[in-house]
Amino acid sequence: MNPYYHQNYTRAEIDAVLARIKACVQQGRYIISQNENRQENIDFINTYRIHSARQKSILMQIETRDFCHTLQNTKLGFEHEILYVFVPQVQLYNADGEEETVDVYTKFNIIDLPSGDRVVVISFHKRNKPVSYPFR
Repeated sequence: MNPYYHQNYTRAEIDAVLARIKACVQQGRYIISQNENRQENIDFINTYRIHSARQKSILMQIETRDFCHTLQNTKLGFEHEILYVFVPQVQLYNADGEEETVDVYTKFNIIDLPSGDRVVVISFHKRNKPVSYPFR
C-alpha cells in the first residue's frame, strides 16, 4: 500500500468521521467536484446517469466498513487537510441499461468552518486502483 495512506484508526473514529460527512450530505452542505480537474467524476456521473438524488443516496449509504484510508492533501496551502477515502459497492445501471456492481471510489474533505462543517467530495468515480479495507 502507498506509504502516504493511513489506516491506523479505530472503528469508533471512522464512525465519527462518517457521521460528520453524512450530516453534511443530509443537510445539503456538500458538493461533488465537477471541475476541469475532475473529469473522471463527470464521466462517471454521465456514464451511469447518476442524478443528484442518486448521488446523495450513494453517499448516505456509505458504511464504516467501506473505509479504506486517509491521506494528507498535497495541494499547496492545504497540506493540513486530511482526506478520507471510502469505496462502497453500489448497484448501478450502465449505458446499456444493465445492472452492475460498481466499486465507487469516494474521497472526502471535511472543511470545518465557523458556520459549520462542509464536505467536498473530491473523488466520485469507479475505483481505478487497488484498495484495502481495515474493517472488513
